[in-house]
Amino acid sequence: MRSKPIRYARMWPREVFYCLVENENGSKHKKILAKGLEFVNEPGVYVLYRDDIPYYVGKASGKLRYRLWAHACAPGARYHNFWNFFSAFVIHDSKTRNLVEAILIAAMPTANGARPRIKKLAFSPAVRRMTHDIQQFRANPRMDFDKLTRLVRETKSLLKTKSRKRVRRLA
Repeated sequence: MRSKPIRYARMWPREVFYCLVENENGSKHKKILAKGLEFVNEPGVYVLYRDDIPYYVGKASGKLRYRLWAHACAPGARYHNFWNFFSAFVIHDSKTRNLVEAILIAAMPTANGARPRIKKLAFSPAVRRMTHDIQQFRANPRMDFDKLTRLVRETKSLLKTKSRKRVRRLA
């Protein structure tokens, strides 16, 4: 049996996880560009970059898309705010995948090393939603201005509601 070849994508923008494109089936609903990329539906190793500097190396035993999406679209995720490009290597063999990840981590100074020993504060649901909406707006600049204005108003309202509840608890 012949093994599948290793393929790669180099320095793709993070916005592929936010950019909306027309559906091929003619549906009026748009889909996220990353869902249509064939290579991210396979296992492999990935590198997250801050501009052109490697920031984090990771691997996906399942679909690369799920791991990359978790880094790109979950505002509370550890590396969410620190990268804007990624490279991905499609590697089906798990031993080779582990070896490539280890070599990349050893070869490049990245954030994979030490973890801080202080408690990280989580984003509130309002901030998490706002961050997602900002990223989506950057990837889709034609987004209706009224929608963005409404989202900002909703976020402010959520934050005010939470602060009122805190004041009541303190009183």
